[in-house]
Parts: sequence; structure tokens; C-alpha cells
Amino acid sequence: MEKNPEKRAAAQADLAEEDIYQAMKQVPGYLDITPGDFKEVYTLAYRHALERLSRTMTAGEIMTRDVIQVTVDTPLAAVAEAMGRRGISGVPVLDGTGKVVGIISEKDFLAHLGVTEPMNFMALVARCLQSKGCVPLPITKQNAADIMSAPAITVSPDTPLQEIAALFMQHHINRLAVTDSQGRLLGIVSRGDVIKASTICRRQP
Repeated sequence: MEKNPEKRAAAQADLAEEDIYQAMKQVPGYLDITPGDFKEVYTLAYRHALERLSRTMTAGEIMTRDVIQVTVDTPLAAVAEAMGRRGISGVPVLDGTGKVVGIISEKDFLAHLGVTEPMNFMALVARCLQSKGCVPLPITKQNAADIMSAPAITVSPDTPLQEIAALFMQHHINRLAVTDSQGRLLGIVSRGDVIKASTICRRQP
């Protein structure tokens, strides 16, 4: 989410005097308002529009519905293969009834490989080559339930964008599962979805 929506709104509304003058000419009748006042009103209206849209746009409107999912007993090799094939960094984990019980992300894999500091792919390769055995060996026999982050933090389809962004910041996460009243998966909302939605909000007239 935009850290300073008011400043962002002001920047978006950086109108030239000629723009303001032409706009005022198109309003029928006499306007007892200066171009400066007109610009200030526009900026404030734009800011309030952004705030309103961030409160009213919901998870159901911005979520990704085509979601790769795994179950608690999916082998980690299969989880990693699915994530790599789709180029995603996290997947929801479902139990036998179809309820979301956790999330597996790249961070979970790294944490269970003994990686405690930020590490890119080549650093991980180097670590593997320098060790006596392959780094992933300790978790080769494990399943999704063994390393998933649980319980899963979920939202409902009508959760507003503003609340979703706050959850990302509060829990230091990059995705949220969207579930129905029974806890069954409906979709995923990522930081990318929120950024894209925020961009659309800023483009609204």
C-alpha cells in the first residue's frame, strides 16, 4: 500500500494553471473560486477517493482464483516442483476436508534447510557445493505439514484492501488465503495483487 496516500494524491493532482483554467471554463455559470482553491479541492477530493476505494475494494475483487494448492501429506519434493513449475513463491496447504490449514513459502523451505540469513539462489548453490552433503537432504522425506507456517492467516472475500495491506505489514507476509465461511480455499491475495489494485485506484478519475 502507498505509505503516504495524501502526498501521492497531491503528486497525481499536480495540475498546471492552464489545466485548471480550462476546467473552470467548462463549468456552466459563474464560479466564485480561485484556481488555487480549485486545485486544493481537487487534491482533497482525489485523496478521499483513494481512501474510499481502498476501503471498498475487497479481497474477492482482487484475488487470484487459479491457485496451486497442496495437501498436508504432499511430499516436499512435489511442493517444490509445483512452485518451481508455476514460478510462485508460496502455496496454501489444505487438510483432508479442503480447509486451509497453512501456507508454505520459500522462506519455510530455507528455514528448514538451516538458512537463517537472507540468501539468493547462487548462495544456496554455493552452500550446497561447499557442504559434505546436499543441503536439502534433511527434509527429503518430509511432507507439507512438516514445514508449513500454521495456522494460516486467512481473509474472507469481503475483506477490504486496506485491511489486507495492514495484515501484510503486521505479520510480515506476502500472501493471504481467501476462504469461505467453512475455511475452504477461494483464492489467494498477494502483495502484487494489492499493488496492482492500488495502482488502479490511483488511476480512477
